[in-house]
Amino acid sequence: MIKQLAAPTRAVGGFFEMSLDTFIKTFRRPFQIREYLEQTWMIAKVSLIPTLLISIPFTVLVAFTLNILLREIGAADLSGSGTAFGTVTQLGPISTVLVIAGAGATAICADLGARTIREEIDAMRVLGIDPIQRLVVPRVLASTTVALLLNGLVIAIGLVGGYVFSVLLQGVNPGAFINGLTILTGLGELVISEVKALLFGVMAGLVGCYRGLTVKGGPKGVGEAVNETVIYAFICLFVINVLMTAIGVRVLG
Repeated sequence: MIKQLAAPTRAVGGFFEMSLDTFIKTFRRPFQIREYLEQTWMIAKVSLIPTLLISIPFTVLVAFTLNILLREIGAADLSGSGTAFGTVTQLGPISTVLVIAGAGATAICADLGARTIREEIDAMRVLGIDPIQRLVVPRVLASTTVALLLNGLVIAIGLVGGYVFSVLLQGVNPGAFINGLTILTGLGELVISEVKALLFGVMAGLVGCYRGLTVKGGPKGVGEAVNETVIYAFICLFVINVLMTAIGVRVLG
């Protein structure tokens, strides 16, 4: 039993060690600005299309289902309130979770995993180059930046899509929809949503970097690490979403 728990315990310990090391070296010069920009573009490139493909159907689902319920209770004019609240507090963060874990973190893991099996990481250490500062810090910051931008994009798509489907297809009064946007949703909810996105980006970047740097077993190991990255990232990000939602309800309620 102890032997079976030894490997997962070492992995968790190694992950937290790398996370602490990354946090410390984030503020150490020189900052790899070129690597950061390249990774930000790479993650954004692999995440943009999945974000659009996820957020639009989610918007349809939220708007249609909510409007049907509101019509049944005679409160169709509150459609804007429900759409804004659902989009800002849940639709944006959850879409960000799916995209960052499924596309961003796996791209990071595949990149670093390929470098690891080619022994590039070992060569960097031999040359006195710190892989954490040179490779991990820019990727974690890039993942965080893209997560924040994606969350804002999904919220914008959700609000515009909710307006289109509610007003044009379900006959909701456009003035009532616009006026209802701020009834339940304000700056506090938006801040909580962006904090969620920031934490999602940090955690997804750390998970992808850790699995990429600890790959073993050649190309097959890289594939297994990418699959594990998706699972681990989903678990971590959904736990963060639940915790931050509970904290937000407590603080803003």
